[in-house]
Amino acid sequence: MPQFTDLTGLLGVASVMSAIVMMLPGIARLSTLHKGILLSLIFVSVLMPLGELPLAAYVRGATGDLSITTLVLIWGSLLHRWCGFASIDAKQRDVLLKVVALVAVALYPLSLGVSMFDPYRYGFACVAVIIALLIITLTAWIRKSDLIALCIAFVALAWSIGWYESNNLWDYLTDPFLAIYALWVIAFSMKKYFFKRPLKET
Repeated sequence: MPQFTDLTGLLGVASVMSAIVMMLPGIARLSTLHKGILLSLIFVSVLMPLGELPLAAYVRGATGDLSITTLVLIWGSLLHRWCGFASIDAKQRDVLLKVVALVAVALYPLSLGVSMFDPYRYGFACVAVIIALLIITLTAWIRKSDLIALCIAFVALAWSIGWYESNNLWDYLTDPFLAIYALWVIAFSMKKYFFKRPLKET
């Protein structure tokens, strides 16, 4: 019988595949019922055994588990496209992605040996990291950045119950795919900003 951590990892992959399909042209014109049926078919098809393992397991073997932050964004998009659930506020999403990008720029290069300092090891129940997250959550709540507060709350809950095989808090907060997406969104927005700025007259 699959372990709990395996099931949640496979469901994460199935969620990504469902989100990709929901973004295809023409899907938005379907009724809520038909979208629900389509989502059910996608989940069933990618979780059914294909040989020894389901399709989602092969994808998971190549990508690993997605972070809780990624899943919050994916499910926010899925619910909005499926049943019109309130979409994620664009400004809050951009702030979240900027935070993710800053974390990624600091975390991944240093963890890969750029310096002797390895921040990844502080994700193993480090009190300083937990306090920092608490401060960020309180600040986000005060500034009404509900998305950041919600993501960290889900991260803390998942990490406390051992949702993933990893017990490192960083793996719950972010992942390489989310980091790449965050950096791409920021780079694209900066490109639009600079190209729209009028040239100064000399």
